Amino acid sequence: MRAVCLKTDHMTNPLGLSDTTPVFSWITEGGVQKAYEVQAFIGGLRVWETGKVESSSNIIRSGYPAKSRERVIWRVRLWDDEENPCEWSSAWFETGLLCVDDWSGQWIDPEFSYSCEGRKPSSVLRKEFMVEKPTEDARLYITCHGLYVAEINGSRVGDFVLAPGYDDYRKKIQVQTYDVSAFLHEGLNEILVTLGDGWYRGNVGIDGTPDYYGSDLALLCQLEAGGKVIVKSDETWLASQEGPVRENDMQKGETFDARKLTAEGWHPVALRDYSKAVLSGSDTVPVVEQERFEGHLFKAPNGEWVVDFSQNIAGYTEITVYAEEGQRIILWHGETLDRDGNFTQANYDPGDRNKNGGIPQRTELICKKGLNVYKPSFCIFGFRYARVEAEMDISNASFTAVAVYSRMEQTGFFDCSDERINRLFLNSLWSMRSNFCDIPTDCPTRERAGWTGDAGVFAPTGVILSDCYPIFRKWLAECRLAQNEEGLVANIAPVNNKGGMVSNVLQGSAGWGDACILVPWALYQAYGDVQILEENYDMMCRWMSFCEKRASKTRMGNLKNPYRKYLVDHGFHFGEWMEPDVSSMETMKHNMLHGAPEVATAYFFKSASTMSAIADILGREEDSVRYSELAENIRKAYRFSCTENGKINSKRQCEYVRPISFGLLDESECRGAADDLNSLIEGNGYHLNTGFLSTSDLCRVLLDYGHRESAYRLLLQNECPGWLYAVEKGATTIWETWDGIREDGSIHDSFNHYSYGAVSGFLITGVCGIRLENRNLLIRPQPDPSLKYARARWLSPVGEISSSWEYKTDRIIFDFKVPVPAVLEMPSGETNELKQGESHYEILL
Repeated sequence: MRAVCLKTDHMTNPLGLSDTTPVFSWITEGGVQKAYEVQAFIGGLRVWETGKVESSSNIIRSGYPAKSRERVIWRVRLWDDEENPCEWSSAWFETGLLCVDDWSGQWIDPEFSYSCEGRKPSSVLRKEFMVEKPTEDARLYITCHGLYVAEINGSRVGDFVLAPGYDDYRKKIQVQTYDVSAFLHEGLNEILVTLGDGWYRGNVGIDGTPDYYGSDLALLCQLEAGGKVIVKSDETWLASQEGPVRENDMQKGETFDARKLTAEGWHPVALRDYSKAVLSGSDTVPVVEQERFEGHLFKAPNGEWVVDFSQNIAGYTEITVYAEEGQRIILWHGETLDRDGNFTQANYDPGDRNKNGGIPQRTELICKKGLNVYKPSFCIFGFRYARVEAEMDISNASFTAVAVYSRMEQTGFFDCSDERINRLFLNSLWSMRSNFCDIPTDCPTRERAGWTGDAGVFAPTGVILSDCYPIFRKWLAECRLAQNEEGLVANIAPVNNKGGMVSNVLQGSAGWGDACILVPWALYQAYGDVQILEENYDMMCRWMSFCEKRASKTRMGNLKNPYRKYLVDHGFHFGEWMEPDVSSMETMKHNMLHGAPEVATAYFFKSASTMSAIADILGREEDSVRYSELAENIRKAYRFSCTENGKINSKRQCEYVRPISFGLLDESECRGAADDLNSLIEGNGYHLNTGFLSTSDLCRVLLDYGHRESAYRLLLQNECPGWLYAVEKGATTIWETWDGIREDGSIHDSFNHYSYGAVSGFLITGVCGIRLENRNLLIRPQPDPSLKYARARWLSPVGEISSSWEYKTDRIIFDFKVPVPAVLEMPSGETNELKQGESHYEILL
């Protein structure tokens, strides 16, 4: 037995942490853990130890408060059930610059003597410096206003794409730490840093707002080795705007002149007194290049050259082409073809709402003579196709799509006998990858915004599909920054618009703001890390206070409700949102005038009851009791106004799914409501009519209350609305709407929104029945003959879990593998205890 997969704050050997007492975790392999011991060392000196702790837990917070620049090596050993100790396993982390006083570098502005109207070129900054003797501890600490690419002696530093990442830069700017020991040599060295606009001053959001965080570019860095600062950003640097990147913008794209690979026109920089108090270590994983897809060039019916990369992704295209000097090649990136088979960007075009010319997703390469190899540095796009305009022969050119997203290991796997379902699972995975770019976003094209509702709906699935804890944790910090004094949680974090009257009215929607509670809870359930609850607890409580104050107001139509001060019928709410046969715009108008008490009160209850559980876990007994009592009163308010003594009368499936899954009904009422829901689905030809908020729970509710056949028929529905409709239309990601391609071939809306991909969580937790809640593992497979077999695997925070079933001629064969003891509930309802390891069962038909 041994401890494997050692992680610090759920990352492998992170460099540059600002968390001084991070969480250590591991996975137990090869036996049953009965005890553990953790020790921490600095420079060979032991600075902290737990001693032997009798526990099966695999997570603990460090007890040593690290200082700036410290590398802490920690190790863990385990004892098995026979009290035998295993060998030590070790890992490390290193802190960054934790205090303002650690910085000797200054903010420098490269555009001191340069101005330009409209889109600007990137700026290149340069500094030569001497190294007396190379060391093994050289560190570059670096950040900027905008985006940076750093090179030392001609080699790129790190693999972080779009560094320093996306934050509300007025309140927080991430600093990256790089080990650059291998880049330095004795004598004269050179560092080059190229700055682009990025989110900081480029166009952001659906409105295309420019200069939202500032109109400048600025660099802050220092390079240390052997305990000394050997180079720092100061007035001795030089800058140029005559580098190869002539224009750059996250939405519009990039223009690159390969004839200008060596910058010219160097001039002094200006010192700026920008704040260093907003600096923070990069306590998350970097955004990096991932999969590559070779493009297939074809001529569209309208005569245009188009490249098909076969997979919709977020990223950019690498071009390899031979050309004469000055020849140009332009790529326009888009997600789909129109009904005639021609390239289009119409589906995600924001129209007049975008005030800066739309979102062309365009790259232009001005070639040097000979071989040109180019990919952008300061933009990514959402695309499967690229339209090509070229002044040279492109018959021998190559085009490669490079997927770009946060570094996160795939941890959830599923396959079954129906290849359409397998494609659906992959589509969910690819939409997650496309939208986890430092923060979880809604889509990689027209908005690229950190919508809270999307994250709240998808988090329980996301934590299964990929090891995404650091990304969600970083984004929750942005939610905290976006919360106002009254406790309202903004719909988007980081906030990316200036907040006009309409925008301000739309903030704090139920189901969106509640993500500040539901996302930490989903992370805790999967990882068992109480840290995520602790650091977000204040935000949660403030959100609940805001909701309580909002509920205290009552519309005239609900004055008869004896629990009316717990009914949420004020404020704007998106409601169920995007129901397939309901006008979303009409729903918004209705909710503005009349409120949305069913949705808003249900989420008020869900958050209050979850808060009671969180407070109990954190040892806040008074809070736990108060939130429990609050939840019960909200439940009564909901039942009075939204049911008839627990009986639901509605034609909308969501109004059954929500109270069942949230626990607003008694058990007998849940069964009756589930039966009525099933009847609605049967009457609707086994089509769903749920929307954004409840679709993720629909199949699970049916399955849990005995309507397995309906759950599977919904899952396998290939008519619109249904998950397989998009698959059969050739989708490689999850669409924003059920009918992104209509039957007549017309297209609309985003082709890469991950929220409806939450069905993939059901494939693992429902079809194959893997359910993990804070180390309590239940295996509850639900086979159905509509599939011949199904197999799921989760590389979970407690170890690898697998569950599979297969129909044979006269029996169903089950195979399970669990890393910790588990409860097995068979389809018959019979329960057994699964011991650690592999198990095999057969049931005669």
